[in-house]
Amino acid sequence: MPDPEPRAALEAIGRLPDAEIDLAGAALQLARIDAPEADWQAAEAALSDLARAATAALPARAAPGARVLALARLLAGDWGFGGDLADFDNPANANLIAVLERRRGLPVALGIVWLHAARAAGWRGHGVDFPSHFLIALEDPAGPLVLDPFDGGARLDAAALGEMLTRVAGPGAVLRAQHLRPAGNRAILLRLTNNLRTRRLAAGDLEGALAAAGDMLRIAPEVAPLWAETGALHARVEQVAAALHCYRKALALTPAGPAAEGLRAEIARLSGRLQ
Repeated sequence: MPDPEPRAALEAIGRLPDAEIDLAGAALQLARIDAPEADWQAAEAALSDLARAATAALPARAAPGARVLALARLLAGDWGFGGDLADFDNPANANLIAVLERRRGLPVALGIVWLHAARAAGWRGHGVDFPSHFLIALEDPAGPLVLDPFDGGARLDAAALGEMLTRVAGPGAVLRAQHLRPAGNRAILLRLTNNLRTRRLAAGDLEGALAAAGDMLRIAPEVAPLWAETGALHARVEQVAAALHCYRKALALTPAGPAAEGLRAEIARLSGRLQ
C-alpha cells in the first residue's frame, strides 16, 4: 500500500507561503512518491551532510566570486554532482533520492541541490526560469550571479546567456529580462514534477501522468492552468466527472475573459456526456 505521508506533506506545502517552503525537503517528498522503495532516509541524511559541508566551505565574508568557486568545488568537485549527458531522459534524473545517490540529474534537480547548499550557508538565491534549461541565481550586490548547475556551476554572463538562448530559441532570439525572471520554490517544484508528467505522457502512461499532475495540484492548488491541464488529462481517459471537477476548479480561479469562456464551453461539452 502506498505511504500516505508524502502526499499529506505535499498538501501541507500547498498551504504554505512560497518563502516558507523547504525546497529540498519538498523535492524529497516528491521523490518518495515516485520511488517508494528507495531509501529516502539516506537521502535526507545526505542533504543534512551537504548543508553542514556548505556551511563550512562558504565563509560568509568572502567575495561572491570566491564563494561561487568554493560552492563549485564542494558540489561539482568533492561531491561529484553533474548533469547526466549520457542518459538525460532517465526518469531517475528528476528524482532527488536518485540524484543524491547517483550524483547525476536534470538541471532543475541539480539546481535544487545547489540552492539547498547555498541557502544552508546563508546565501540567498532563487531559480531562473530560463527557456529549456533551468538555472539558478545567487545574491550579489552588483547583481545576481547566474550559474548552471548542470555544467558544474559555470557562471553565465549576458553574452553566455545570449548564446544559450539562441541554441534553444533560434538565431533571432534576443535576451530579455523575461528570460531571467526568478522562479520561487513552488515554481521550481512544479518544473521538477512536470518533467515526470511529460515523460510519462510521452511513454503513453496516462495514469502515471495523472498521478504527477495530482501532485502538482497539491503543491500549487491555486494555479488555474494546472487544474485545466489535469482536467484535459482526465477527459483523455474518459474520467468525465473528475475532468469536470478540475475544469470547475480552474474556472473558479480564472478571471472573466476568453480563458474563462473557454473553460465554460469545455464544462458544457463534458456535462452533455454525463446526461
